Amino acid sequence: MALTVFDVLNKEADEKVDQLKEFLASGGAKSFEEYKGICGEIKGLLTMKQRVKDLQQTVENSDE
Repeated sequence: MALTVFDVLNKEADEKVDQLKEFLASGGAKSFEEYKGICGEIKGLLTMKQRVKDLQQTVENSDE
């Protein structure tokens, strides 16, 4: 099956979330402010992934 734009967006979001988690796990955040910012970025990416999933379902259901 060919990759869709939804697949690409989800893959890129997953990769970025993994990078940010690794950064945090390795003690990369030098301040609480930086830590909070990264946590906010992760939350935003996960929210985007859910919206992409919802949009994908809408598009797939509209084809039926």
